[in-house]
Amino acid sequence: MLARKGLLPDGFRLTRLAEDQNQPNRSRTRSLKARFITKTGSCNVAHKNIREQGRFLQDVFTTMVDLKWQHSLLIFTSAFLCSWMLFAMIWWLLAFAHGDLEPRDPDNNPGPVPCVTAIHSFTSAFLFSIEVQVTIGFGGRMVTEECPVAIITLIIQNILGLIINAVMLGCVFMKTAQANRRAETLIFSRNGVIATRNGRPTFMFRVGDLRKSMIISATIQLQVIRRTVTTEGEVIPVCQLDIQVENPLRSNGIFLVSPLIISHTIERGSPLYDLSAQSLSAEDLEIIVILEGVVETTGITMQARTSYTPEEILWGRRFVSIITEEDGRYCVDYSKFGNTVPVRMSSLSAKELDQTRGVQEGTSETHLQGWGLVRAGRGGFRRGGRACDGSTPQPWYAQSEKQEKDAEQKGQKKKVQLEVIGRQIEEEGPGDVSD
Repeated sequence: MLARKGLLPDGFRLTRLAEDQNQPNRSRTRSLKARFITKTGSCNVAHKNIREQGRFLQDVFTTMVDLKWQHSLLIFTSAFLCSWMLFAMIWWLLAFAHGDLEPRDPDNNPGPVPCVTAIHSFTSAFLFSIEVQVTIGFGGRMVTEECPVAIITLIIQNILGLIINAVMLGCVFMKTAQANRRAETLIFSRNGVIATRNGRPTFMFRVGDLRKSMIISATIQLQVIRRTVTTEGEVIPVCQLDIQVENPLRSNGIFLVSPLIISHTIERGSPLYDLSAQSLSAEDLEIIVILEGVVETTGITMQARTSYTPEEILWGRRFVSIITEEDGRYCVDYSKFGNTVPVRMSSLSAKELDQTRGVQEGTSETHLQGWGLVRAGRGGFRRGGRACDGSTPQPWYAQSEKQEKDAEQKGQKKKVQLEVIGRQIEEEGPGDVSD
């Protein structure tokens, strides 16, 4: 719909996602895997064998709001028709019991006063029921003071009609003003990417808002859902792990005034720490993205969702820039929203990269010690140290901690020797002076 209005080219889908059609979609060539959140944000979970169906009737309003439009319209129409038919039957029975349906005297004798004027059949009683509940009041039919029961029935029908109107209007308003309607103009990139940023592997995706009205207090949350097995052998089919969004403030808040690239640095403690280019396709995981905020115009809390499976994560690519400065303001080119370009990146995982860096640093330090420089306490270096042994290389942080401990031990030993020498000098000093 938005593409037909000229906001974006026809080749791009804007309902909750955007994709670059020039890139090959790897998910089409693979067998479809089950996912919890679809690309449109709906939950892909089927609930079966629910025995306590009566719980849904205890919250009728929410149940009616959750129904589809065709089902809701069917319920609305049935509710009005049933109430009109019910009170039409009541009005017809009142007229029949009072004798208002009997034929009148041909001599124009007015006869007894009826409970409701101008009711001669069930059809006229049905028309009167509609006039009472909808408060039309054509003026041809009205209740008289002859029957108190008719007056009570009129009051009851008016109250019931107001209740039905209030419930139906509330349901229609809530269905049209649902939070997921605002999420239709929030778009996510079709694919996520993993590229190097500031020397570290980083998972990234792009999110944008098509409306000028902003999302207040927008926060974004990332979760990884994967199948895990405990040490006791228990299989956990759904294990949810939170992912920290890259933010200097260590918060998930974003200012969505223009499309943003949300990133997560893959480091120690990240659920993606063991992920490499070769193991990516074989991983059974799903990265869920949840964007929450308050709509500026209505004040309603909204939520937009999407997810990325391993087939939708591109290794060694990054997003192109789509923001330019023209005539003193920033312009966004949504035709390049999902475009990516290849970058040079190692196919190793972040864990393997850390281990490789640790081995390299350990090798350089071994060569330096073999040359003849070793730590001598905390004061500096001294020559004449023995070279490091050829044991199994350890990560850089383990070697640094070991060196610190060795340095502290060497420093303590040196300090003890200095104290002993000092005492010997103090003891020998007075004797030498006396001599």
